[in-house]
Amino acid sequence: MRKTTLSLLIAASVLGAGALSGCQTAPVAADSQAAAVDADFASVAESLLMRGLERSPESSIYAGRYDNAATLTIPDARQRAADLTFARAGLQELAAFDPAQLSPAERIDHMLLKNRYEASIWYQETFRDWQWNPSRYNIAGPIGLLLNTPYADEDERLRTVMARVEHVPEYYAAARANIADPTAEHVELAIVQGRGSLSVLGDPLRKQIADSGLDAADKATFNARIDAARAAIGEWTGWLEGVQAQQVAAGKARSFRIGAEQYERKFAYDIQSHFTAAQLHQRAVDEKNRLHGQMDKITVELWPKYFAGTAMPDDRLQRIGMMIDKLSARHVGRNEFFDEIKRQIPLLAEFVRKHDLLDQDASRPLVVRETPEYMRGGGAGASVSAPGPFNPTANTYYNVSPLDDYSDEQAESFLREYNHWVLQILNIHEAIPGHYTQLLHANKSPSLVKSLVGNGAMIEGWAVYAERMMLEAGWGEQAPEMWLMYGKWNLRVVTNAILDYEVHVEGLSEARALDLLRREAFQEETEAVNKWRRVRLSQVQLTSYFTGYAEIYDFREQQKQRLGEDFDLKTFHNRFLSYGNAPVPAIMQLMAE
Repeated sequence: MRKTTLSLLIAASVLGAGALSGCQTAPVAADSQAAAVDADFASVAESLLMRGLERSPESSIYAGRYDNAATLTIPDARQRAADLTFARAGLQELAAFDPAQLSPAERIDHMLLKNRYEASIWYQETFRDWQWNPSRYNIAGPIGLLLNTPYADEDERLRTVMARVEHVPEYYAAARANIADPTAEHVELAIVQGRGSLSVLGDPLRKQIADSGLDAADKATFNARIDAARAAIGEWTGWLEGVQAQQVAAGKARSFRIGAEQYERKFAYDIQSHFTAAQLHQRAVDEKNRLHGQMDKITVELWPKYFAGTAMPDDRLQRIGMMIDKLSARHVGRNEFFDEIKRQIPLLAEFVRKHDLLDQDASRPLVVRETPEYMRGGGAGASVSAPGPFNPTANTYYNVSPLDDYSDEQAESFLREYNHWVLQILNIHEAIPGHYTQLLHANKSPSLVKSLVGNGAMIEGWAVYAERMMLEAGWGEQAPEMWLMYGKWNLRVVTNAILDYEVHVEGLSEARALDLLRREAFQEETEAVNKWRRVRLSQVQLTSYFTGYAEIYDFREQQKQRLGEDFDLKTFHNRFLSYGNAPVPAIMQLMAE
């Protein structure tokens, strides 16, 4: 319905423009025809989206829509065939519209949907990660959302979960049938996540059932289904452990590297940038060199303060590293990490309000929590889980992975990485005005397509842009220590892009990758090891941060130059965020037109 409303507004604005230009019959008729085409396309686009959500209960749950949440999608060959049929039919429906005849907003929606269906076909037929990546198969996420989102009374939500849990054995049987020649890295991750899934179906849920208003028969049925589901998960992880043992004995497994051809295609579908993957890689290499020069100037400035009487090394990377190592000793204690994150969130919100940087919404809660067990193991220490546009007032969760499994040495390395200055930048990125703020704006976008068909480079790029913007606005009081640590943090974004491309396309070795991360990006050992793990588990996603950031920052600077004194930062931010999760080049086009 929100999409239809947008179409009516577009039609009204087009007709209004014709009326203001005079009583010329032809332009009014042409504008009326254009408005009608837009309205027809908007109807088709909304229909495609809603049919897609009806076919994917899991996508519906993440979008905040629960009418089909009781159904668990079984990832078998029949489901894949149906997905292909739907994607091809969607492309045929889109082909009925000439994008050149659509208004800018609708033209972007057409592009997003076309890319979504073409990517879906490529992923199934060519990339085929459903066959070699067992970590794709995890039933815990939607169940966790249903149990923790109060969209209905508790008993109704429990009945919905009970219905989903019934088919968990069938789900993992299909997953097992799909897997052939998996990578060792994804087998390991699937084992970790499978064990984590058991926590969702554990004693807390059984207690919730016991204390609920379900009748005795339903309680017994639910507990029996939990037993069967837990057994199925145990069989799945046990089978994966067998696969893992075979791979170890054979001394080989499928390579996690996807190669140049697949990398470029995946980059094009996932990132939707005006850069190619190769161009983005070169931009990142150039930016790394620029940052080294900037950080060296700050290091030379700070040297007398922190290293009085100590000769400064001739090698700039060595002296930058020494300064970062010195500053990194200032960090919170192991048991204070979680609480310090919670403490900083309201301070960031107040800073944004005081400096009038962009609109916020205090009515939408942000809940800091420990990362659920079923979400751990992928190498990310912090993340945000946001509600979908159909349930925009639900909680947004800031997930913080606990340090429980770290040795004292690993915990110290981690805390040095997320030291006094870097922890503040992390909270800007994940929370305010980064992911949390951007996703709140996205859920208010009048375009369901732009909200639901999210572009990762825009989402991650905004969070990275927010870091620099906040420091430019005065967060950190322009302290050189903060800017030096920002340079270190920004190097992480830059080296993410370099690392991902060079690992998957150029065959970068583990030793060289860790040298890049440790020596050139000044990362602590724990962080570097986690990143090496992450780059073997994902492809292209690590480039999204730098791609989106470079495009957003370049665009802002272009707008400042074009508008001069008329440029207003808050207006730019609010307008940019109003277009939902569209690719940055598309937002640039919409703002220009």
